[in-house]
Amino acid sequence: MQPQAFIFDLDGVITDTAEFHYLAWKQIGAELGIEVDRKLNERLKGVSRMESLERVLAAAPRPLDLSAGEKEQWATQKNLLYQGLIETIRPSDRLPGIDELLKSIRNADLLLALGSASRNAKVVLERLGLAGAVDYIVDAGQIRFGKPHPETFMNAADYFGIPYEACVGVEDSAAGIEAINAAGMFSVGIGSPDALREAKYLVADTSELTLGGILEAYRGDEDCGSPFRL
Repeated sequence: MQPQAFIFDLDGVITDTAEFHYLAWKQIGAELGIEVDRKLNERLKGVSRMESLERVLAAAPRPLDLSAGEKEQWATQKNLLYQGLIETIRPSDRLPGIDELLKSIRNADLLLALGSASRNAKVVLERLGLAGAVDYIVDAGQIRFGKPHPETFMNAADYFGIPYEACVGVEDSAAGIEAINAAGMFSVGIGSPDALREAKYLVADTSELTLGGILEAYRGDEDCGSPFRL
């Protein structure tokens, strides 16, 4: 069986803005009296802005009694900081191997969607020079449940009108891989086996991603509990 669509995450898959997210959250944390270190930042990857804020607040040395409106203000401030930082993104910031993979997907007449938790995904794609490279961008603002819930990936498949099992999801976070698997799709992970043990196909970094390798693993996927690793 041949897949009909690929659904990519953005951060850590097409480009790496993780450091920008980290710096923005670190500043918000400092203003709230919370230390946002690298370990905490790992738990913020792949989840929505509001969920990230909740995880930051949970790390406070003393409980903070913030109203819903105050939380929204802090989340908005974080986004403004992040938007300022991504002004520097250029086409040269595409991750290794991604140009070739996107071209191969296009040449194979497969559909391509972006399923990111970021509400800035369209802007980032434009700065990368990839605005016309995808057929559909999932609007994170219209998704009720963020990753690890499968809604983001299901939304893309529903837009295309194709079965979930005919989709390949590409992610670098555990929450993203969980979401892909929960949707009944074929999951491609980028990262370490320890962090992404549930991925059905796993590579160490984007330079190892090839359409041929993914399709071979997809066709040979008979045991969802045993990831195929390159």
